[in-house]
Amino acid sequence: MSAGKTVLVLGAGVGGIVAAMRLRRLLPHAHRVVVVDGEVDHVYSPSLLWLMIGDRDAGVISRPLARLQRRGVELVHGMIERIEPAERRVRVNGSDLAGDYMIVALGAEYAPDSVPGLAAAGHNFYTLAGAASLHAALARLGSGRIAVLVASMPYKCPAAPNEAAMLIEYDCRRRGVRKNVQVDLYTPEPGPMPVAGPQVSAALRQMIEARGIGYHPGHGVASVDAGERRLVFASGASADFDLLAYVPPHRAPKVVRDAGMCGESGWIAVDRGTLQTQYPGVCAVGDVTGIMLASVGKPLPKAGVFAHNQAEVVAHNIATAITGRGATRQFGGEGECFVETGDGKAGFGSGNFYADPAPQITLRTPSTLLHWGKVAFEKYWLWSRF
Repeated sequence: MSAGKTVLVLGAGVGGIVAAMRLRRLLPHAHRVVVVDGEVDHVYSPSLLWLMIGDRDAGVISRPLARLQRRGVELVHGMIERIEPAERRVRVNGSDLAGDYMIVALGAEYAPDSVPGLAAAGHNFYTLAGAASLHAALARLGSGRIAVLVASMPYKCPAAPNEAAMLIEYDCRRRGVRKNVQVDLYTPEPGPMPVAGPQVSAALRQMIEARGIGYHPGHGVASVDAGERRLVFASGASADFDLLAYVPPHRAPKVVRDAGMCGESGWIAVDRGTLQTQYPGVCAVGDVTGIMLASVGKPLPKAGVFAHNQAEVVAHNIATAITGRGATRQFGGEGECFVETGDGKAGFGSGNFYADPAPQITLRTPSTLLHWGKVAFEKYWLWSRF
């Protein structure tokens, strides 16, 4: 067994936290597990949709990252200024940190300014501040047009914009203003979650439209006129709104791009089974990666469940390499997610995205039980990690 190894985990989102905690359980304490992150708190992002409609407060879904140290994980708080992947070294707060292994779990960077007018015109419900400001705006709205917009692809949590539209519609009903409000969802996609297959996509679209929500696929936004409150699409079409909730454009973090780690997709290329990058001893998990599903010509969706499952595999394999015990594992493309539909109900999609000749995904009918299953997982995640 090798002595005194250090594993650097860059990022304390789902993938980084899962990897760090699994490594800490698998490795003797002679080895260090060091997490680097620029945030003070971890925000459980699936619950931002509930915060958006006033069913959660920020304090309920946030936890101090410093609590990871109770689990034996070292925490370095600071913005990563440079990554040197070949050397497995990073610069943080003006100092260098080096590791024997490195896991890049830095997620995606939001780039609303890449669409002219978008940031000034609406609310980015993928952030804590944006979800909170959207809740305040919804509470003031008694009539008008609400637009839910997917600004570009790819984006993380492919169910989220569909959930957002349905939860906003539900919130308008329970506030008694639904008859005065039109809700529309605009997306560049051909349908909801197309990578899950035509049956799942059609079922999701039926759920959306059954609530009187306008669904507008194939609408890639070109710009937003904040003054006129108008969406302008690449096709030349336009749509007016009184309130705009949007999924922002996503891209790999600048520090990752500057390190030359991104492939042709604009994301870190990895082995789809081991999550190894081109650099020895360096893996990447979660939203920062780009994994193409050759069977359907689409990328593996960016979602917390994949970050979680990939992190388990990577942590196990690094621990195996360090201790010399056990056999290596492969990430098999399995994933699942809840789909909130409002009225205290949720659906549940699950399956294998690596299956041939196409991903094999099933979608369970929304129910109260599944909604409470999502609530239970939220509580379990926050309790078990912090």
